[in-house]
Order: sequence, then structure tokens, then C-alpha cells
Amino acid sequence: MKAIVCSEPGGPEVLTWAEVPDPEPGPGEVLVGVVATAVNRADLMQRRGFYPPPAGASDVLGLECSGRVARLGEGVTGWSVGDEVCALLSGGGYAERVVVPAGQLLPVPAGLDLEAAAGLPETVCTVWSNVFMTAHLRPGERLLVHGGAGGIGTTAIQLAKAFGASVLVTVGSAAKARRCVELGADAAIDYKTEDFVARVAELTEGRGVDVILDNMGAKYLARNIDALAVNGRLANIGLQGGNRGELDFGKLMSKRAAVISTTLRARPTEEKAAIVAAVREHAWPLVADGTLRPIVDRRIPLSEAAEAHRVVEASDHVGKVLLVA
Repeated sequence: MKAIVCSEPGGPEVLTWAEVPDPEPGPGEVLVGVVATAVNRADLMQRRGFYPPPAGASDVLGLECSGRVARLGEGVTGWSVGDEVCALLSGGGYAERVVVPAGQLLPVPAGLDLEAAAGLPETVCTVWSNVFMTAHLRPGERLLVHGGAGGIGTTAIQLAKAFGASVLVTVGSAAKARRCVELGADAAIDYKTEDFVARVAELTEGRGVDVILDNMGAKYLARNIDALAVNGRLANIGLQGGNRGELDFGKLMSKRAAVISTTLRARPTEEKAAIVAAVREHAWPLVADGTLRPIVDRRIPLSEAAEAHRVVEASDHVGKVLLVA
């Protein structure tokens, strides 16, 4: 089969469309014929050599996909050849076929574009596991999402609003602010021209936000603590602003606040399956009825993955950039 491979760490130009060995499903696994995958910032980090796959995972890029079940491994039940599915992956999505643990598959609801479904698993599982399972966002609370116009951000807006929370986002342009508000955000803060801490204080009458979903890490750490309400929870999922910061424990203690930092990719298969099961129970009905939908910026042929990486690196998109096999 063919897949996108990295000839060496570097820029988008190191991505090539090449022949690789066919994957074979083992016990408890399913072989999926890939229809589409999506570009995540973790893919860009792996391409640069900064985010190697976990032990035993494919070294082909791609943390989610959609497609059709091609073969069942030993002991797999509940799925049939030909089923339309999307999947959370540890790697391997930028290929014509990929092997997936059965517990990381999700059915594609009737009426949902199969290609577009490729943009759901990584974002929905990330948002659900961090905002709801870990930070315990509740109805009536306020959520701040950094990078509101990205794949994670557009998903977080829709999910949080569906479960009765208010949502503030940071964005990098007026056009992205308008799009986030169209999706349901209560307010969008342009981080290039506004101090998000001051705007959060203004928008919440000085109270702050209950949960922050943060992709920046060190750069925003101190300001995120300032923006939290009493009993607030900071959920960090990315290090775009660096990995070493200074934390004022006195301020954290005075707010009785919590700082949580997690990854999804490196979790054991059993933990991922539990997250996928929770997503299927709580979030998937919203996908089925159209309340939660994948926001697709553009679709690019899988063989042209380098161009898709350039788009994501430039942050010229809203939602997900898909790679279509």
C-alpha cells in the first residue's frame, strides 16, 4: 500500500508518498480502508522530530481517520466488514489502510459525510477527556478555549454549549472571531490586540472562568492562573508556548485552583477505549442529530500532505484540514 512517510525530520518537503508494508490486524484489532484523515499539530511536531510515536505504534503520521472496515482480527465482535467508521489512532492515518484496536472505533452516523468524519475522533476525544472527564465542566460554568478557531477549539465550543456552559475563546483575527461566534461562542478575544486576562475579567464581571482549555503551556501559565475563578481548573493539552514556566503557588492556593496537563496519544489502549466509549455514549448522539459537526476548512489529496502541513503551520484555517485518500 501507499502512505505518507518522513524521509528525515524537517519541513513539509520531507513528506513523500511511498510504498510501505501492508498492515495486518492482530487479535482485537480491525483493518480499516482509509477514506480520509486529518492534520493535527501533533503531526507537525512528529514531522519535525519532536513527537515520536509511542512504542509499538506506526511511525506513519495520522492520529485519526475515517473509512470502511476491511478485515476483522481474531476475537473482534460488534463490527462487520464494510461498516463505515472513524477511529482514534496512535499513528498510521496518512495511509491507504490502517490497523486500529477495536475499542478505538466509532460508527459514522447515518447522513454524516464519511470524509468529514475523519475530523472528529481526535478532537472530540481530546475535548471530552479533558474538559468533561478531567476538568469536570458543569452546566452554567464558563469555559475559556485558547485557539478557538482550530479543530480542538471549534469542537470545544460546540460541546460546551450543548452541555449548558458559556464559552469564551481566544483567536488571531476578526474573521476567526466571527466564525467562533457563529458556532456558539459567547465572546471571542483577539489575542493579538487584547489582553485576554483583562477581557475575561470584564466579560465575567471580575469572577474569571471555571475551566481553561490551554494549548500554549509555559507562555500562558501565569496569565491563565490570573484568569481562573475560585475553584477553577486549568487543563493544558499543548506546548506551543514552551514547556517551562513559573507557577505562583500562592495565587493558585488562594483560588483553590487546579492545574492539569495531559496527553492522549501515549495513553494505554484500555484508557483510550474508555474515552472512546464515553464519547460514544455522551457526545456521539450530538453528532447523530447534527448538534455537533466536524468543521472542515478544506480537503486536500493525501498524496499532497506537504501542502496541508503548510496550511496548518500558517494557521490559515478554521476547523480541520482533511487529507482525502
